[in-house]
Amino acid sequence: MPNLKVLLSREQIQKRVTELGASISADFQGQPVVLIGVLKGATIFLSDLARNIALDATFDFISVASYGNEKQSSGEVRLNKDVDNSMERKNVILVEDILDTGLTMSYLVRMLAAHHPRALKIAALLDKASRRVLPIHADYVGFEIPDQFVVGYGMDAAERYRNLPDICVVEE
Repeated sequence: MPNLKVLLSREQIQKRVTELGASISADFQGQPVVLIGVLKGATIFLSDLARNIALDATFDFISVASYGNEKQSSGEVRLNKDVDNSMERKNVILVEDILDTGLTMSYLVRMLAAHHPRALKIAALLDKASRRVLPIHADYVGFEIPDQFVVGYGMDAAERYRNLPDICVVEE
C-alpha cells in the first residue's frame, strides 16, 4: 500500500472553492449557468463549487477515458458519456478535477463548442501546467501543483481514494 502525504488540506480546498464560486457568481451575475462535471473525478469538486455559486445553476455530466487504471494518460481520449441536454446558447462551465496534459480538456472544449454555447469556461481544481502538451488554460483554477500523482477529493488511483477529504500525493 502506498504512503499518502497531504498536499492540500480540506480547509485549503474549501477556502479556494468558496473563492472560485464567488468569481463565477460575479462573472455571470444574474445569468443561469450549466455546470458540466467530468466524471468521475470532478464530482466532489462540482458539488462543493455549485454550493458556492449564487446563481441559477443546473448540472450535466460527461465522461471520457484517457487513463484507464494507469497513472499516465494513454494520449488517446475516448467519449464514454455525452451531455444529456443541448448546450446551445447556454453559459457552460466545464468542471474538471485536474488539468494535466490538456489532451482531454482540448477534446472536451472542441466537442462542447460544437453545441454553440453562449459562453464556455473551464473550472479546474488543480492545474499541472508543467505537464501541458496542448496550449489550454482554465478560466478558474483552484491550485497549481507540481508534477506529482495525487488522489483524494474525487481523484483516484485505480478507483481507490476518491473519498479522502484532502488531496494527497501518492508516494511509492
